[in-house]
Amino acid sequence: MHLSDDERFLGVAAALSRKGMEAGAGGPFGAVVVLDGRVVGEGWNRVTSTNDPTAHAEVVAIREACARLGRFDLRGATIYASCEPCPMCLSAIFWARIDRVVFANTREQAAAIGFDDALIYEQVPLPPAERAIPCEHRPLPSALEVFRAWAEKPDRVPY
Repeated sequence: MHLSDDERFLGVAAALSRKGMEAGAGGPFGAVVVLDGRVVGEGWNRVTSTNDPTAHAEVVAIREACARLGRFDLRGATIYASCEPCPMCLSAIFWARIDRVVFANTREQAAAIGFDDALIYEQVPLPPAERAIPCEHRPLPSALEVFRAWAEKPDRVPY
């Protein structure tokens, strides 16, 4: 049987999820960033082994791909994930300008084994002051001045 590229790269992501889980690195999640038919970044969940709550498989793979390619823009790439990306990872995918996401397990399947991100999906659209973790807007002139300076900075790198 001939596997499609999607099946092959999802298989790599799944294998990474098992590798990380069995090594005790973190939860059962893996991801690869693929550009022009080759893996340019790979990752597995490393949250508990690095004490970094942002070390999800997709974020790790994006960081590795960007470092390897020497750029922060991953246009043209596809990310393959063993599970549907959580809100943080989905945001990272958008910031990296990745063209496509292909995932194996769903967020409902992740919730069934203890990885439930429904609260985050519910919290994001709420007004900041109504979130479970209150977010307070405190305008600060010096902070706004930095934004003005950025807007006027002739050598800024837009992203």
